[in-house]
Amino acid sequence: MDNIDKLAEYFREFPGIGERQARRFVYFLLSKNPSYLENLSSGIKNIKKEIRQCEKCFRFFTSPEKCNLCFSPNVETDKILIVEKDSDLEALKRSGNYHGFYFVFGGLVPIVEKTTESRVRINELVERIKKDLTPAPTKVGSDPSPSKVEGQLKEIILAFSASPQGEHTDVYIRRTLSPLTDPANIKISSLGRGLSTGTELEYSDKSTLDNALKNRS
Repeated sequence: MDNIDKLAEYFREFPGIGERQARRFVYFLLSKNPSYLENLSSGIKNIKKEIRQCEKCFRFFTSPEKCNLCFSPNVETDKILIVEKDSDLEALKRSGNYHGFYFVFGGLVPIVEKTTESRVRINELVERIKKDLTPAPTKVGSDPSPSKVEGQLKEIILAFSASPQGEHTDVYIRRTLSPLTDPANIKISSLGRGLSTGTELEYSDKSTLDNALKNRS
């Protein structure tokens, strides 16, 4: 295998990239000047050094020290939206209609799969929901009534692509979380069918995502 074939094999591991596209990437790089290749190589080498992963929502971010979605003073702490991957989170964030917590699930649950826990963050999600359901400590002299409990979770929104695997993941999460959410009367909703069947969230336009969020059920 020559160097062109080796590099093409690396590109083929990218999501949605086939052999023909992989080789086009290689030939594109061969046409660029050395400084472009140096900058690209440097960016790839430093990506793990400069980019962090949030311990709460598991999204990747660069700055500041803490994830600005999880630790924003303006975040709506009564809801959490679960997505498959970072690009889905970014698409929904751009829509501008959601201001609660996020959680990146890390993938979709295969319809036939015995080792689901190794493919997605279901254990991490369960722990996150347990923490979000725990009332914050009541300050001395404050109103202890449930309506005054800060960060009390009221809704979990499942935001997956409109595909058989996305629907299977939706059902899987509902079933797994029900022992926690049912006793606490936590609503679990899914995006409305503003999304046509087969639609990937990351490629959906703003108005489609707006409708899907507004019409969730």
